[in-house]
Amino acid sequence: MTAMLVLAAQGATAADDLTGDCRIGTYHLKDGTDVDIGPTDGPHFRWRRKDGTAGALTESSDGSWTSTLGWTERPDEKRVSFSDCARGEITFDGVKGKRIAFDVTETKFQGAGVELAGRLVMSKGSGRVPIVVLVHGSERDSARDFYTLQRLFPTEGIGAFVYDKRGTGASAGRYTQDYLLLADDAIAAMREAKRLAGNRAGRIGYQGGSQGGWVAPLAAKIEPVDFVIVGFGLAVSPLEEDREAIALDMTRHGYGAEVMAKAMEIADATATILLSDFREGYDRLDAVRAKYADEPWFKHVHGDITFALLEMSQAQLRERGPELVTHVPVQYDPMPVLRNLDVPQLWILGADDTDAPSAETVRRLRALAADGKPIVTAVFPHADHGIYEYETKADGTRVSTRNPNGYFAMMRDFIRSGRVGKHYGASVIFRSGSD
Repeated sequence: MTAMLVLAAQGATAADDLTGDCRIGTYHLKDGTDVDIGPTDGPHFRWRRKDGTAGALTESSDGSWTSTLGWTERPDEKRVSFSDCARGEITFDGVKGKRIAFDVTETKFQGAGVELAGRLVMSKGSGRVPIVVLVHGSERDSARDFYTLQRLFPTEGIGAFVYDKRGTGASAGRYTQDYLLLADDAIAAMREAKRLAGNRAGRIGYQGGSQGGWVAPLAAKIEPVDFVIVGFGLAVSPLEEDREAIALDMTRHGYGAEVMAKAMEIADATATILLSDFREGYDRLDAVRAKYADEPWFKHVHGDITFALLEMSQAQLRERGPELVTHVPVQYDPMPVLRNLDVPQLWILGADDTDAPSAETVRRLRALAADGKPIVTAVFPHADHGIYEYETKADGTRVSTRNPNGYFAMMRDFIRSGRVGKHYGASVIFRSGSD
């Protein structure tokens, strides 16, 4: 998600290349829509639109680019071409467009004991705008490089502050999944965003995906903001997440109570290792692995972390295991924070999320809303982790095709006003009594 953006503070022009590739950016097309071109791993680009459609671009021998649908690697017949850097033009699926220039400020700021690298991206102008701070999941990639929302939100008059979490990208420090430490970093990012925006700063809050669903509400409880958006996050602990995911693995593949009980023995064994901080429990895991490895359901045990433990020998686990869950507070209970948080929240969840099953989280959030907490919960059907719609391949695995229509618009509206409309695509929306 590295953006080819304008460094207004340094007098840069729209043709300046901050990323090594001037084609990266968001383009306004002549049909009135926008398309974002961002990087991926390897020699490709990823295009995304606000309606949720997406694809991968591969360069052809004639210099044009061909597209494949979502993450399927299946051609979708779209072709794309770019002008030279100075003109900043695109032809996307037969429609011409021009790269949008933003006001961009790169910054280094002090997090919780380390220096972090951030970027404020705003639409051109001098008026006040809402600002959203993008809070990371558990990924180790640079958010400044890969977060598309840093460009899409500013096209809607919303400032976006993106920063590399500690130990990633251009930020100092060691990578960690310590939620309190990451919340302190998020607060520092929010303060830096307000400082840089100055008189243009209006409403400000957080948008966090996955692990950010534990971090962003915690940051908002420590230092209140105007809103929090959580995407595909959880209102249960990481340990409960793993157990819920294993239970869903068994249910999805048609197994009943007897097999479920056996799968929970495996969950108990991996939990013993996690709770001991990888100091004990290896013999117990070896025992259940030997007991059930030849049973047909065993290959379907995945969970959120259990699958990684099952794939390693005891020697490998002792050596590499702790790095899998660096400082993760596996028993962290988010409910005390959520019960005492009065900041308006929007939670967007996938009904078919296999990494972070949403059913119990939806139940808890609806109960909090019924008690008067300002929480709106939206559930998209046929959406997996990341709020991605998917296809199921012959071997039973899923491949993402797009985000649902309405996903981006829902976030945009909540950032602007703290409220959402009645309908966003196929989502089912649960509101608090006051909304």
